Amino acid sequence: MAEAPAYRQPRYSMLKWSLLGFTALLASCAGIVPKGRPGPAAPKPTAEAPVKEDFPGDQARHRVALLVPLTGPNAAVGQSIANAATMALIDTGNKSVRMTTYDTAVGAAAAAGRAVADGNRLFLGPLLSEDAAAVAPAARKAGIPVISYSNDATVAGNGLFVMGFSPTQSIDRVVHYAKATGIQRFAALVPVGVYGRNASTAIIRSVENADGSLVAMKTYERNAKSLQKAVADLGRSQAYEGVLIADNARIAIGAVPLIRKISSQQARILGTELWAAEPGALVNPSLSGAWYASVSDTRYRQLAASYRRQFGKAPFRLASLGYDSMLLVVKTARDWKVGERFPADRLRDEDGFVGVDGAFRFGPNGVAQRALEVIETSPAGSKAVSPAPTSFKQ
Repeated sequence: MAEAPAYRQPRYSMLKWSLLGFTALLASCAGIVPKGRPGPAAPKPTAEAPVKEDFPGDQARHRVALLVPLTGPNAAVGQSIANAATMALIDTGNKSVRMTTYDTAVGAAAAAGRAVADGNRLFLGPLLSEDAAAVAPAARKAGIPVISYSNDATVAGNGLFVMGFSPTQSIDRVVHYAKATGIQRFAALVPVGVYGRNASTAIIRSVENADGSLVAMKTYERNAKSLQKAVADLGRSQAYEGVLIADNARIAIGAVPLIRKISSQQARILGTELWAAEPGALVNPSLSGAWYASVSDTRYRQLAASYRRQFGKAPFRLASLGYDSMLLVVKTARDWKVGERFPADRLRDEDGFVGVDGAFRFGPNGVAQRALEVIETSPAGSKAVSPAPTSFKQ
């Protein structure tokens, strides 16, 4: 595990938010984040090191555990999230939170056990749904809420909150938008696996709720032969006006030429929130005119620019989850007495919160509900064709 530094108020914060101004922004769930000058370089969380129980100021600070992979195949993503969480503490000038980072790649349950023993009162993370399930027993036994970065709604509940970008919400948003433009008959291509199963359920429900018709849905393995067969099978179905490819943009780039050749020349191509992580792929001509729904990137681009200045490289898209989750902690810390349990009821504010990824709130099931925009892709660059609501009061 690694300690976040003792924080000082920087002369210039990343987004030029003062703590007071940001608190007002969160409370109202509205406002624009202005551009700011770069703050001081946030130190990277280091490799695992022993915790010093006599850490200065412990009696006056909230102890928060950040559970992310710092080794293994997802280490770069975990490090990016940890760096962004550190930036949030520095940018707000907060001195009341002590963040300790634990490596879940060496065992999520063991990391949770160490975090409990170290006296942490809140878990941010973990990243993977299986790790979230693994840390939940220790957290519940200790009465510690978990704000997971997973997007798997099935692990939510009983003190575990899911903050990741939900494919269900993304699919529902783009399907309803497509229906409002006149698309009635839908088809879908979904990969095998957990994401595909969740996407399949979301497509069926979304089309039904939008009073549309789902005329065909085909599954495929992530290889060229299987994808071609699925598209061919789709072509033998009833004519459709919109086809949702529930996969990343690279898979969509491979699927669209097949769709145009053997299935449909005119159908509108629809995507999911996964496309937001591949902006370079979205300028591919085959995706021109496609729609997908995701959180707005307007504020994220400012975060990414500051991150590059401080760390010399671009962050992973999920870094915003680390930043926004720490902003939640900072806001809640005003009414959270040191040494007491984290006030988890504060997470269920119906008016929601505003962060780098826009307005969001946790629903009754513990899953983050997000204000999403619909984006149209083109070789000249993507543009929002249906903006995200700025709050949940609209």
